[in-house]
Amino acid sequence: MKKSPLVILFMTVLLDLIGFGIVLPLLPTYAKELGASPFMIGLIAAIYSTMQFIFSPIWGKLSDKIGRRPVMLSSIFLASLSYAFFSQAVSLPLLILARALSGIGSANISAAQASITDLTDSKTRSAAMGMLGAAFGIGFIIGPLIGGVLMTNYGISMVGIVAAVLNGCNFILAIFFLSESNGHAVGILTLLKRKPAVVHHDLSFVASLRRKSDAIADMLRSTISSRPVALLMIINFIYSLAIVNMQVSAILLWKEFFHTTEQQIGYLFAYVGFISVIVQGGMLPKLSKRIGEHKLMVFGHIASFVGVFFVPFIPQDSLFSLGLGILFFFAIGTSLVNPLNISMISLYSYKQKQGKIMGFAQSVNALARILGPFSGSILYGIDHRYPYILAGALTVVGTLISLSLFKYDMAVPEPSAEPAS
Repeated sequence: MKKSPLVILFMTVLLDLIGFGIVLPLLPTYAKELGASPFMIGLIAAIYSTMQFIFSPIWGKLSDKIGRRPVMLSSIFLASLSYAFFSQAVSLPLLILARALSGIGSANISAAQASITDLTDSKTRSAAMGMLGAAFGIGFIIGPLIGGVLMTNYGISMVGIVAAVLNGCNFILAIFFLSESNGHAVGILTLLKRKPAVVHHDLSFVASLRRKSDAIADMLRSTISSRPVALLMIINFIYSLAIVNMQVSAILLWKEFFHTTEQQIGYLFAYVGFISVIVQGGMLPKLSKRIGEHKLMVFGHIASFVGVFFVPFIPQDSLFSLGLGILFFFAIGTSLVNPLNISMISLYSYKQKQGKIMGFAQSVNALARILGPFSGSILYGIDHRYPYILAGALTVVGTLISLSLFKYDMAVPEPSAEPAS
């Protein structure tokens, strides 16, 4: 494993996620202050995920052609701009615009994951994906704590400004230290000189949207041709749907049922993030070698079931005792399933299409994040327990599918044996 490029990539993703973590726990409360209903809060979350769904495969495909570095730089700059808009979002339309821009910028995770596949082999990839997952965990430790302090003492405007500044620093860091990992990329200038018509076709936003359905159909054919990849994509979708369905209602549940403050909600996010860092940053590489990805995937789903299903049944005065135990299982489960799913998809996939496949996987994830806020909001309005019952049922389905993966070897055929897509 080439450690130096991975460390820089880790820092780049980390700064991006700290900015994300600063805003996320405060978003439902702030949207409600602007007059948003619980359903509208779900809609705002869905706007963010919709942009991820649209742009993840675009960023991933571009990173295959022009390189990971220019894609990362462009998306980081856009994320910084989105938080600047957020700092001035004094109405729901402006808030929606800010979240849409943020969703476009955050879709760069497919390029980051593709960079990891460039820099690792089959033996080190799970560890590297775990390191990327640890960046998520650290972001959710530091971000919510910073956001809670800023919101309490300086207001929502300062929250957005600090997030924008962090991403601005991230952009500068990436300019000087983030190297290109895709040896097959030709670069923007070379592509413009050699194939101007094709470049215009690929980089045009309107053209990309027009060809979106064809690209999805192409990826579906490629995915279906590989049964383990298809199963992992299904796991990706139902697991993300389960977690987001639960997360969207969690802040409302904590505030309305358990009567927590925004600062306490920040502590809960930090608690889950801290456990995630320990598991993904330190334990996952060793566990993957000792136990194997398949068994860990099953265990992660079982832990997730405990961590989502029992949340609404915690006594009102036990959130910071029994509730922390339930959230411990939630943190363990998500820390295992998410990086293992992406790692296993990459290991079952063809190297020449890593960026494209990672982009498709992120689109599947984003589609679940579009539907999750709506299902969580609607079910929460009917009964506060329903989102968690659905999440538990979905993790059970994921467990059964994970068990079926044991019969597939993760040895990928040579490029010459790749089926035509």
